[in-house]
Amino acid sequence: ASDRASITVRDILAASPRQLVPQCGYQCISCCRVFPTLWSLKIHIQHSSQEGYSCKVYYRRLKALWEKEHK
Repeated sequence: ASDRASITVRDILAASPRQLVPQCGYQCISCCRVFPTLWSLKIHIQHSSQEGYSCKVYYRRLKALWEKEHK
């Protein structure tokens, strides 16, 4: 069930607190691409498989690991 959980903005920020690129935006910690807004990063993660990336899988696994740690 947690493998299908949606990735939220909070999850993205928790995963990458140091990934803010000051003048450029936000960096995906999976593929290292930089996006101008947090929203555009979230959209990228949701549709990453259509672009040939596995970022959504990466963030889902990371979220599942966090949930497992907090139990």
